[in-house]
Amino acid sequence: MRATLQKSMQSLATDGKHELPRVLNVSHATSIVVGIIIGSGIFLVPREMVAAVGSSKMVYAVWIVGGLLSLFGALTYAEVAAQHPDYGGEYAFLREAYGEGVAFLEMWTWFTIAKPASLASVAAGLVRTLALFPAFAFLDRQAFFGLSQGQLVAFAALWAVTLLDIVGTRRAANVQLALTWLKVGLILVIAVVCFVTAGPLGSVANFSTVATGARGGVGGFMVALIAALWAYDGWSDVAPLAGEVERPQRNLPIALAGGMLLVGGLYMLTNAAIQYILPAAQLAHADRPAVHAVSLVLAAHGIGWGAALVAIGMIVSITSTFVGSSLSGARIPFAAARDGLFFRRIAHVSPRFQTPANSLVVQAVLSSLLIFALGRFQALFSLAIFADWIIYGLAASTVFVFRARAKRAGIPASARPFSTPLYPVIPALFIAAAAALTIFSFLDQPVNSTIGALVIAAGYPVFLYFRNRRDREQALEKVAAA
Repeated sequence: MRATLQKSMQSLATDGKHELPRVLNVSHATSIVVGIIIGSGIFLVPREMVAAVGSSKMVYAVWIVGGLLSLFGALTYAEVAAQHPDYGGEYAFLREAYGEGVAFLEMWTWFTIAKPASLASVAAGLVRTLALFPAFAFLDRQAFFGLSQGQLVAFAALWAVTLLDIVGTRRAANVQLALTWLKVGLILVIAVVCFVTAGPLGSVANFSTVATGARGGVGGFMVALIAALWAYDGWSDVAPLAGEVERPQRNLPIALAGGMLLVGGLYMLTNAAIQYILPAAQLAHADRPAVHAVSLVLAAHGIGWGAALVAIGMIVSITSTFVGSSLSGARIPFAAARDGLFFRRIAHVSPRFQTPANSLVVQAVLSSLLIFALGRFQALFSLAIFADWIIYGLAASTVFVFRARAKRAGIPASARPFSTPLYPVIPALFIAAAAALTIFSFLDQPVNSTIGALVIAAGYPVFLYFRNRRDREQALEKVAAA
């Protein structure tokens, strides 16, 4: 069966309709990691975190734990991706480690739940941020058929980003690179405003303050950790683009590990800037902590556009996440279709733009349906988080399979392009965290998690259909050739 699959893949690889060029350099790959991770989360979740754990010190502890877990995942992915720089990222890892069935379910989960819900939530988050400006007050008004103006703007933004991704992978990556550096600059400006110009408004004593009424305990820590991991989420999105990265054995580990370290440093800096201005009690009641902190500081100097500055930073940040996430999302169903396990047209590459245009369009259609069906940011986010961590844990576990195979084959460790530090501790901790978060998400959001589980299970008969269809076609081809 594996030999047949290899021949099928080779046949597709020689067909220009199914080949994507390697056009992404190390700067593009790193900007995809950094740009996708830094969205709206760092600007919004500090409130939820302090309300969950109750103290500024514990908020920092959660940021550190979340950052380390995400780094552990990135380091594990770096080893696997460097060895298997194929189309589809996690899909390719799971196909090689566990077979087509598990790989297809990962693709199905990504295609039907994780990526459409993620993109729809980013679109909804962008609309929420635009609503901060008086010029966009119309976003809450009704349009037609029960839809709001905000949903229509989210729809338009989704398709604008999709069009950018269709007209050129490198073009989209260049936009992503520019937006990423712009957002990094804006984050540094926010930090300078809070630390340098705060005067008596800022105090290091705020780092030791406490908020009353917090949930506390293990449950509170887990709620805060999920919020932090959502803010760190997106580090894995460069993996599906592995087949389009130049010198992937070198560039993918740099992008994954280096990108996560850069994000971790920026998050620590941003959180410190916010807490330097806001004690825990104020932070727990600030809907938009970064906006509130910068507004207080600039207002003390007679400047009234502090909220606008942070809002612009958030818009740039969310747009960067939007471009990168859409770019990577379409590659996994493309890879499955390329293997003959999904609709053939999804594996088609635009001869003009050299991008998986059909896959990008289908992804946008599914995301649009969620924007119109659910609309609300929280519902979209809850639907995505459950599926994401199942994928992360399974994909990370393949490092053990590949190491065991290499050992049996007598392949030395020096042959690996990159080795996960402190193996097996780092991947084991990450997988355990993924399992714990999946269980907690199921208990905390049982309805959305149950829907997600049912959709995943529904993928298996779909897999059987496509596999049987492919096998029949290959059998007929053999008979015709004979």
